[in-house]
Amino acid sequence: MAERTSIDTILHESRIFPPPADFEQRIGGSYVTSLEAYRAMHRRSIEDPEGYWGEAARAFHWFRPWDRVLEWSLPDAKWFAGGRTNLCFNCVDRQVQGGHGEAPALIWEGEPASPSGYEIRRLTYAELMREVCRCANALKAMGVRRGDIVTIYMGMVPELAVAVLACARIGAPHSVIFGGFSAQAIADRVQDAQSRTIITCDGAWRRGHLVPLKANVDEGAAIAGGVTNVLVLRRCGNDVRMTPGRDRWWHEFVDDQPTDCPCEPMESEDMLFLLYTSGSTGKPKGIMHTTGGYMVYTAHTARTVFNLRPDRAQVFWCTADVGWVTGHSYIIYGVLPNRVPTLMYEGAPNFPEPDRFWDIVERHRVTQFYTAPTAIRAFMKWGDAWPRKHDLSSLIVLGSVGEPINPEAWMWYRETIGGGRCPIVDTWWQTETGGHMITPLPGATPTVPGSCTLPFFGVDAAIVDESGAELPHGKGGLLAIRRPWPGMLRGIHGDRERFIQTYFSRIPGMYFAGDGAHRDERGYFWILGRVDDVINVSGHRLGTMEVESALVSHPAVVEAAVVGMPHDIKGTGIAAFVTLEPHFAPSDDLRADLAKHVAKEIGAIAKPDVIRFTDALPKTRSGKIMRRLLRDVAAGADTGQDMTTLEDLSVLARLREGEE
Repeated sequence: MAERTSIDTILHESRIFPPPADFEQRIGGSYVTSLEAYRAMHRRSIEDPEGYWGEAARAFHWFRPWDRVLEWSLPDAKWFAGGRTNLCFNCVDRQVQGGHGEAPALIWEGEPASPSGYEIRRLTYAELMREVCRCANALKAMGVRRGDIVTIYMGMVPELAVAVLACARIGAPHSVIFGGFSAQAIADRVQDAQSRTIITCDGAWRRGHLVPLKANVDEGAAIAGGVTNVLVLRRCGNDVRMTPGRDRWWHEFVDDQPTDCPCEPMESEDMLFLLYTSGSTGKPKGIMHTTGGYMVYTAHTARTVFNLRPDRAQVFWCTADVGWVTGHSYIIYGVLPNRVPTLMYEGAPNFPEPDRFWDIVERHRVTQFYTAPTAIRAFMKWGDAWPRKHDLSSLIVLGSVGEPINPEAWMWYRETIGGGRCPIVDTWWQTETGGHMITPLPGATPTVPGSCTLPFFGVDAAIVDESGAELPHGKGGLLAIRRPWPGMLRGIHGDRERFIQTYFSRIPGMYFAGDGAHRDERGYFWILGRVDDVINVSGHRLGTMEVESALVSHPAVVEAAVVGMPHDIKGTGIAAFVTLEPHFAPSDDLRADLAKHVAKEIGAIAKPDVIRFTDALPKTRSGKIMRRLLRDVAAGADTGQDMTTLEDLSVLARLREGEE
């Protein structure tokens, strides 16, 4: 029997920031105006979910209204059962038919720089609708039918959004694969989805270098077999091999298609997309999301959490890639229905210089900015001078996503980027949840550095032990969700048993998120990382996030990753990998000082057994630290793990060689 996860050593954070006094005026009125209003609305959403979500769903177009808001039989949920809708219609057509066809829908900026400036495209809702219809008609001409899964492997170009929406328009579920994945990863996902059609680009730009997307598709398709159609967008102009009878150029095939394509009325529970996510073991899981519940949930969370208002001059920028769920939900599906322009950027945050993001914010007058803690820590390392070169006064809400954010990075984000005037919405959620689960609301929630604060509407979150008993505040445990919510996954493609075992077997009657967490005296949630990232040191359970936050609070440290390592006496020791501020040099004295600092911040039990200085940490191309690889390095083991998403293989090599 698994041991209860109990994290007794917790972070104590005394700083608290109420919503700025002028927030209502600057934002044009927030949807939730006080903590008291939030609590009343949340209580109602839990006690009367059908009433709450029925009201939210009526903001959308339905070809046929639903028979019942919710049908629930653990682990299966049906939201808006019997209803028929189309998410592409609600993203695009509804705006055009409502007289907003000339309103800006999508703003795109390419990575390459030239003496004449950057490549920028702007699409109105009417223009976007025409492009989507052309792509949808092209897919149908290739033989794609309702229910066929279409694989999309592209760079961050407007046609990626067009392709996603075109699939939704004709009822063909899409499976977007992040453009940094390898040919083998493509093959695995194509085979699992039984996909016969792939949409890709000749290449993509990343830090001035070309990523050979089409070549990867060719190799992946050869491994997978069964691919009969490949649609290729010319982006970079690199030479690619075109297979006769299978491959078609976008500009030759899509651009000549008719600009009218009726939306397919979809059952609310019809699959909208597959998105593959890595498990701790085994092959990637094909997470299934359906149409109606996901549509309502993502748009409702985006509107409320970021205070999206089409009556104000807003520009929303989520810096994620559409290959991840954050890009699905908060670049496309959650934002377009709210009629606020969504910004897409093709490349890296430090190309050609480390101020590229702040240059984009200034030039496009971005109002809501949503990025990852890893990026924020990189910005810190690059120095305050870069953001200070730019006018960031347009920003009104800052968001954090992807992993827990340590308090010092949170404070830097607030002060240096937000100028002390922008609420930070630190959002906790997952690929499986579809949208935000625990998050502040910018006009209502007093925020605390490092805490994602309180559950979103309809989310019944709790910290429990293995039996499902709720634990008192301050006691670490398992983060579980006790009731269904509209954006929840509907299964793992082709593997019912894995779906049940992964999410609904560990805690009786509840969805288990896989994360450890605790609630403080305010009732605020603190995410302590994956349960398998909880380290048992001499019988004491420590969250790696706690130790990392303690390290990063030292003035010498810009970023840290902590993992468990074998220890002859303790069973498990603590290994810390640390990157330093430029004006600090690695030394034994600094190691000792950092260990002493952690002991002071948390306790002697949390002192790292090993501290390794490194100029960089191994990360995926989306910016997440690959802690599973660091575990192997700490253990002195040869990794047999998949490294296809590792951005810079040399980082791992240097760590293995002991370079500092």
